[in-house]
Amino acid sequence: MKRLIRAAAIFAALTLTGIPSQAQNWPQRPVKLILPLGPGSGVDITARLVGERLAAKWGQSVVIENRPGGDGVVALTSFIGGRDDHSLLMSPTSSFTHHPWTHDKMPYDAKEFVPIVRMTNTIVGVAVPATLPFNTVGDLVNHAKANPGQLNWATITGFFDFVFDGFQKKAGLQIAKVPYRNTVQAATDLAEGRIQLMMSAYAILRPHVQSGKLKLLAITAAERASMLPDVPTTKEADFPDITIEGLVGIFGLRDMPAPVRERIAADVIAVLKDPVILERLTATGQVVNPGTPAQFSAAIDKQKAQATEAGNILGIKPAT
Repeated sequence: MKRLIRAAAIFAALTLTGIPSQAQNWPQRPVKLILPLGPGSGVDITARLVGERLAAKWGQSVVIENRPGGDGVVALTSFIGGRDDHSLLMSPTSSFTHHPWTHDKMPYDAKEFVPIVRMTNTIVGVAVPATLPFNTVGDLVNHAKANPGQLNWATITGFFDFVFDGFQKKAGLQIAKVPYRNTVQAATDLAEGRIQLMMSAYAILRPHVQSGKLKLLAITAAERASMLPDVPTTKEADFPDITIEGLVGIFGLRDMPAPVRERIAADVIAVLKDPVILERLTATGQVVNPGTPAQFSAAIDKQKAQATEAGNILGIKPAT
């Protein structure tokens, strides 16, 4: 009888908490967050802020491992190859959604990782030097059409780069890309007029915008950002083809038990709702936009559809 009472009490406790025992027992050792970007990036700042709070919740340290390079492939292959149920990938979706169209052969199996939780949207701006007579994206596009090959641009390598290439071909534009390893240097060159267009995280553009050297024509998000209420979206500017969300979230390996994924998602969402965390991340040029695994998956599928459209426009067959 005592055993039955004890079992009933345990079952009742689990029912009340809504957390299966499998999830309650995780993590049992330090957790690693693998990032495809270096220290100081918006994703890195988010990982360290959120990781500190998660460590307190989980009773285990959260270690940040920066693995930049290789168009995101370095971090992805490290994560998948590690087969570690206490390692998570924290990444912008733009680090990999374009890979089937930009690689001759996929360097990893994309089915090996699954979305756990959406965290933030990085605000990405379309900027030009303040000395140019462009006040809207339409002004810029019309000038580019009338003056093929006279403008140069820089953008975020990866998905943004790929989608903009598709947009250029569809719109009949000829804007030469100038490759940069360092986006901060690219923003400086833009402010000095050495290049004429850049799509980049607003956090990188902001110092030059605030100094009056750059004009922010639009942001690529689907909705206006609260910190930039007067800046239209590319969709509002009638250029929906370059409406691109800077999605950032956490991924797990596909064999991670569903209760554990749900536990991680719930804990991350709870941390992101903290007013202190919200304020600090907003200050870095991010929109805090927590979402469930289903919501995150839907947003990724939408981005993959954009990549497919760009690939079709450019005449590229996806790798397998």
